[in-house]
Amino acid sequence: MDTMLEARLQTQQRNTQNTQETSLWSSGFGMKLETVTPFLGKYRPFVGRCCQTCTPKSWESLFHRSIMDLGFCNVILVKEENTRFRGWLVRRLCYFLWSLEQHIPPCRDAPQKIIENTGVQNVISGRVPAGAGEGQVPGLAKKEVQRILGHLQAPLCPFLLRLFSWALLRFLNCVFLNVQLHKGQMKMVHKAAQAGLPLVFLSTHKSLLDGILLPFVLFSQGLGVLRVAWDPRTCSPALRALLKKLGGLFLPPEANLTLDSSEGVLARAVVHAAIEQLLVTRQPLLIFLEELPGAQGPRLSALGQTWLGLVVQAVQVGVVPDAMLVPVAITYDLVPDAPCDVFHALAPLGLWTGALAVLRSLRSWGHSPRVCVRVHLAQPFSLQEYTINARSCWGSRQTLEQLLQPIVLGQCTVVPDTEKEQDWTPATGLLLALKEEDQLLVRRLSRHVLNASVTSSAVMSTAIMATLLLFKHQKGVFLSQLLGEFSWLTEETLLRGFDVGFSGQLRCLVQHTLSLLQAHVALLHVQQGDLLVVPRLGPGLTHLARLSAELLPAFLSEAVGACAVRGLLAGRVPPEGPWELQGIELLSQNELYRQILLLLHLLPQDLLLLQPCQSSYCYCQEVLDRLIQCGLLVAEETPGSRPACDTGRQRLSAKLLWKPSGDFTDSDSDDFEEAEGRYFRLSQQSRCPDFFLFLCRLLSPLLKAFAQAATFLHQGQLPDTELGYTEQLLQFLQANAQEEGFFECADPNLAISAIWTFRDLGVLQQTPSPAGPMLYLSPTFTSRENQEKLEQFIRQFICS
Repeated sequence: MDTMLEARLQTQQRNTQNTQETSLWSSGFGMKLETVTPFLGKYRPFVGRCCQTCTPKSWESLFHRSIMDLGFCNVILVKEENTRFRGWLVRRLCYFLWSLEQHIPPCRDAPQKIIENTGVQNVISGRVPAGAGEGQVPGLAKKEVQRILGHLQAPLCPFLLRLFSWALLRFLNCVFLNVQLHKGQMKMVHKAAQAGLPLVFLSTHKSLLDGILLPFVLFSQGLGVLRVAWDPRTCSPALRALLKKLGGLFLPPEANLTLDSSEGVLARAVVHAAIEQLLVTRQPLLIFLEELPGAQGPRLSALGQTWLGLVVQAVQVGVVPDAMLVPVAITYDLVPDAPCDVFHALAPLGLWTGALAVLRSLRSWGHSPRVCVRVHLAQPFSLQEYTINARSCWGSRQTLEQLLQPIVLGQCTVVPDTEKEQDWTPATGLLLALKEEDQLLVRRLSRHVLNASVTSSAVMSTAIMATLLLFKHQKGVFLSQLLGEFSWLTEETLLRGFDVGFSGQLRCLVQHTLSLLQAHVALLHVQQGDLLVVPRLGPGLTHLARLSAELLPAFLSEAVGACAVRGLLAGRVPPEGPWELQGIELLSQNELYRQILLLLHLLPQDLLLLQPCQSSYCYCQEVLDRLIQCGLLVAEETPGSRPACDTGRQRLSAKLLWKPSGDFTDSDSDDFEEAEGRYFRLSQQSRCPDFFLFLCRLLSPLLKAFAQAATFLHQGQLPDTELGYTEQLLQFLQANAQEEGFFECADPNLAISAIWTFRDLGVLQQTPSPAGPMLYLSPTFTSRENQEKLEQFIRQFICS
């Protein structure tokens, strides 16, 4: 009887809470607030400078400090002042008049010039081995070229471009609150365009809408019609036909055939000729270097690397003297078309599907809060300059199995002094046609540019809110406390040189952000008149984890350092011990270097996105410097040693006063021997324990998924296909999430990363089969003892 009464009472309380929650969302938290639109302020860190190591001349020539103060503009805000006309009728037709005034450069005789290209003519005439012209009538070969060219591109339609721009402008104003662009970044791009070189925009990829929104933004800023390299798998044939009329490019399927295939040779020649024609006529090109969030695979796009390889090859053969590369990023408060289940591949988008999505967006206009968008253009740099300087930064590399497996199994304690070689992006036919050295150049250039795009991206308010709710207040937080935490994390982000994509009154910003996250957050009234913000369990936490990943690059160095310190203390102090007990331990600089290196090797390159020109030891020093700067580590002076600040008695004349960045050779051994005497302690300031725990938790979803994948090794059914074993592991992660509450780990992308990392580590081995690559457990890790060693190695970096 008592149990029934308790259940009835809980049901009544839950219904009351649901009623209160519904009324809170509808009444604006029950508070009388002034409506303030979140917008971008003028004073922000200016981000997006190019690499000074690889492109020093570009770093100097395409930047001036005055552009930092130019502020932002809302691209979709078109008024009477944006046209040549004035009057009441112009104010009502300003979108239409604006679209008519946009300049669309003519592109005459482009198909004929491509057909007359020397490389295409050599293939048609049969002068190239395995060319399509061998045994064919030249007329038939020419028709085949026209067919391939029709699959690749189509002539631009000015009327359709103007009509589409007008309709898109109206649609964007209905869906988005604003689309912001920094005027100083745009000025750098205009300055690069005045040099008379073609512009190649290399972008991140957050949504299918990126391929339409980015060309519109750059078209509205006077850069002409962008040629967008689309993925044919994401579009239906009808949609591809429309996009080609608007400037889209689609790689012919024959281009990815084997190198000795006659159809592949002809298709690749046509694609090369088309890219050369684009560069010669200085038409801007947009390439996406990232895969879509819903795509199962590596972060770096194989198709994007293919298009970038075509540009690199065209510059190297002298078709154009140089090309200016512009890293681009786009960030949303919420991604418009984010799939609910990212494990399944996205179906091709058709015309009717796209039209229905537009109608749904317009139908919800006024009922759901609109999101803000930020477009980032990093500093352009010379491809020729990068090619010359980057080759000097290449050194020896080893696989993850060679670097880490002996240490995991306890066979070795010394970390090899080499870099990790890890590349999950497969090479396609067009990229394989390049020399091996050029393939390596393209892969490292794409990683370098993606690093520049990510570091120049602004952190949106939803990412900050998701991070706070997931890693600091998963059990709930009062709104009054959340306001202070939101302000604190915003300031910490700005202090690290990352921009934020919002400004305005703090309370209104938090209200706007929570309204965007209302599907994943519950609001409850409490007796004191405050509000309790509680994240919803289950898929809501998984969604918050994906949003919080946008903030990770700003704190990545500190997070790696904090987890490394946790691993160093794991064998000395119990994890649940007091902070004062952990602060007693002395941490030598060499031990910290070693732990940071081990964690760097374990973490995937797709997460770290380290610049190829930066060595791991340089990054270790950067991590250590960040821990000292943020106050977590303090230097400990040992008795009898010279203070670290005492430089007066150093014999500077006995050695070089400077050394090249990243040059760690035997001549640096003196410096490392000197570092052996340097020790650190954890700071005892009151704020340090919470901040240390917060930094460790930023990497906890990935590390916990890796640890659970190690636990699953003796339960999984192997051998199995990669897709089948990924499904097995995902089900295991989801079952553990229901039991332990770690829903942020039940992510398909984390499961795939764990399997690929274990494959590189030598835990799993792969063999080809008719059904696809088959995975099986390597003989070394069939023993339960080695599996437990792997799990313990991973868990040492996890802070409970």
